Amino acid sequence: MTESLSSTPPDDRPPPARFAYDRHTWKEIAHLLANLPVALLGFVYVVTVLPLGFGLTVTVIGLPLLAAGLMGARLLGRLERARARALLGVRVDEPSRLPSRGRGGFFQHLWSALKDPVGWRTVLYAFIRLPWGILTFVTTLTSLFVLWPVLPFIARGLGNADRAMVRALLSPSDELERRIAELESDRGVVVDTAAADLRRIERDLHDGAQARLVNLAMGLGLAKEKLLEGQADEHVAAMVDEAHGEVKLALRELRDLARGIHPAVLTDRGLDAALSSVASRCTVPVRVTVDLTERPAAAIEGIAYFTVSELLQNISKHSGARSAAVEVWRAETRLLIQVWDDGRGGAHLDGGTGMKGLADRLGAVDGLFVVDSPEGGPTTVTAELPWRDRTDIPAGK
Repeated sequence: MTESLSSTPPDDRPPPARFAYDRHTWKEIAHLLANLPVALLGFVYVVTVLPLGFGLTVTVIGLPLLAAGLMGARLLGRLERARARALLGVRVDEPSRLPSRGRGGFFQHLWSALKDPVGWRTVLYAFIRLPWGILTFVTTLTSLFVLWPVLPFIARGLGNADRAMVRALLSPSDELERRIAELESDRGVVVDTAAADLRRIERDLHDGAQARLVNLAMGLGLAKEKLLEGQADEHVAAMVDEAHGEVKLALRELRDLARGIHPAVLTDRGLDAALSSVASRCTVPVRVTVDLTERPAAAIEGIAYFTVSELLQNISKHSGARSAAVEVWRAETRLLIQVWDDGRGGAHLDGGTGMKGLADRLGAVDGLFVVDSPEGGPTTVTAELPWRDRTDIPAGK
């Protein structure tokens, strides 16, 4: 995530105004003279495109046209930030992008564009710039011929007003705006992940335990009929024995399914025991080190568990590794996880091994997910989650 700059760093500020005409002064003069044509372009755009969009809101093209106008205003803002950066030394962060159309559909994207605060602030900037552009152009041009000795001070004063305007209206309002945009995007990830988990549970129940229980019911029904007919022979005993085996398999699959939803060992004994249990099922020897003096919130603990579980499954299936290691520790307000293996490497987020899904899931809770996997190995995956107090554990447990 890029860092928001609320003010120009000291080394970006031009030196104080003085009588000498240095390169900073000439840049400010060029910016002030360019204000009029640039402001005229922005003003014409705003008073043409947006009123047209508002006027056509009674038709099907009105709102899309208005949204397109606001996205165009974003482009004007980007050009103005570039001009201010080149001529005034103002370095401000670029605002967050609008959420992509792929998540949420056309109407979600349309609504995001219509309520975009960056677009509306840029519209306000373009609207008020015309009178300011006329003032700065006339003042600077007149001073070039009449007030030459004090023009550096005039340019500095007008330039500082421009700097303040750019920072106030064209920079991200604050970190809150960025976080709102990220959370709106992450909400779709959470919904998609939950839906995928529900589909997985339904599929496992339908294809696994449910199918076995149906076969069990049919087998017991046939055995019952034979017993009622007085055919208590070895065939009936074999059917009952087969039904008993189906019961044990169904129970095992239900236990595995329950463990996949939320393992009991995680609830009862925490990450150390739960991750050791997962590691014991990996086809590669795994060394587990958990250095935690207390437990995080249940939700964070669950995400950490399933992240390590899926990474160890990837190691078993794809890495060709001979050994692996899992380390978990706390660093101030973050829970850190590192999973290492000495396999063939070459893993990346779009490699089809679920890495992208893990990155999205961690990002939805303000986490980070980094993969370092050169060809030939080794592979190191680092995950970072926010540490949250465990408020849902009863006292004394």
